Amino acid sequence: DGAFGLKKGLLRGDILLNLDSETEGELYVGCAGGLDANVTFKYAAEKTPVRNYTAAKITVKGLKGGHSGIQIGCQRANANKVLFRFLNAASAPHDVLLCSVDGGGLRNAIPREAEAVVMVKTKEYEAFAKELKAYEKVVKAEYAGIEDAVSVKIRECEAPAEMVAREVAEKLTKAVVGCPDGVQKMSMAMPGLVQTSSNLARVVSDGKTVKLQCLLRSSVNTEKAALGEAIAAVFSLAGAKVQLSGSYDGWNPDMDSPILKAMTASYKALYGKQPAVTAIHAGLECGIIGSKYPKMDMISFGPTICYPHSPDEKVEIASVGKFYEFMVDTLRNIPKK
Repeated sequence: DGAFGLKKGLLRGDILLNLDSETEGELYVGCAGGLDANVTFKYAAEKTPVRNYTAAKITVKGLKGGHSGIQIGCQRANANKVLFRFLNAASAPHDVLLCSVDGGGLRNAIPREAEAVVMVKTKEYEAFAKELKAYEKVVKAEYAGIEDAVSVKIRECEAPAEMVAREVAEKLTKAVVGCPDGVQKMSMAMPGLVQTSSNLARVVSDGKTVKLQCLLRSSVNTEKAALGEAIAAVFSLAGAKVQLSGSYDGWNPDMDSPILKAMTASYKALYGKQPAVTAIHAGLECGIIGSKYPKMDMISFGPTICYPHSPDEKVEIASVGKFYEFMVDTLRNIPKK
């Protein structure tokens, strides 16, 4: 929000040191642009059946999650996709009534947890629960070596008074299953770098609406726009209102950057080796600031931070001192402008 609110003409400097990268010894010279897809399903809540149905809470948890840009290439599971995949598959043999859903959290974090309260016919509940148990094994097998702690469980709960309208619940479920998620394209110019991705970050109901948030990223602006149109098409066909907003451009690398040359020389003088020069599939403020100050000479660096935007976030203490020493030396040797 702060970067978007920055006015043209406010800054007089022409070199930007962005202290927002997460691997010591790496200098970032480019990043992905972003786009938000905000989806709303409106519905008139329906009364739940008073007899012959059993209410249950399905919970997906134990996933690693992580930053939706940095960790998206790790192929980690998305709790929202895991949850709705089962609901969609189970709706064919069973009459599944969706009462509420609450999945994911931050828009830029891969969802670690998701839960839904559903109702199924009492005579079918045991079979339904067995199918969920079998589905948990499928998910564990598919994500073996990636999501070793994944858990998909069900337990009976008190029956809620209302549920999501049947027609809306059916369309919502199919749309979530069909929504593009994860890595969509890898970069040909920089091997190993994700070029375009989507993260279905949030699915939550409030008794009147079900709202969803997707964060799209790409270093190619036209691909980002096309992915937004694809997601909008899926949810629009399902009857939802879709708003694409918050678009910002990526930051294109300038390998002839004066600050890049100065910092490369400084790092080598301090530590006897060349720093890695790379780009990142995440949104750095440089992309937004650069659109308002196109002549700004920018670079991004920082200490080593692991698992950002998750409860496992941590910083490598030893890298902080090294990063600070490098920053001070950079300021001593800043290029003349």
